[in-house]
Amino acid sequence: MGDIAKATGKTVRAIHHYEEVGLLRPHARSKGRYRLYDHAALTRVRWIGKLHDLGLSLSQIQQIVSTWESSSSAPGAMSRIRHVYQQKLEEVREQIAHLENLEHELVASLAYLDTCETCDPAELVATCTNCNLHDKSKAEPELVAGIRGGNGHCRQGSNHR
Repeated sequence: MGDIAKATGKTVRAIHHYEEVGLLRPHARSKGRYRLYDHAALTRVRWIGKLHDLGLSLSQIQQIVSTWESSSSAPGAMSRIRHVYQQKLEEVREQIAHLENLEHELVASLAYLDTCETCDPAELVATCTNCNLHDKSKAEPELVAGIRGGNGHCRQGSNHR
């Protein structure tokens, strides 16, 4: 069990738990009654890890395995699994779009803050609300504005004050 744990980056306890919940079975036992796992088990543990990374719980993974094992036809089983994967793909794409928006906000914030490095070191933080180094026709990035609650400049089209 230790070898498969090392090979997959999982703990021995996690491997044992996968076995307890029916997600993993040793292919044999040694004379000393140690569990022996084959390459298919290694693949299964890595698959479980990827499904965890996608946000599936162990009970959801158990359901996928149960659906697979109880299906009367391969196309039917594959269709059900495809449906789960399609849903996860849509969720991952939404997460990617969200992270890309955060990336753009960080890039804009860093560019804004780079201008601040040219400010006189004697300036007080309170003067940042009246800074003349930044283009006042452009709203400052929210990651910057949020530090002090904004600088009084509303985003274009926004009536929030």
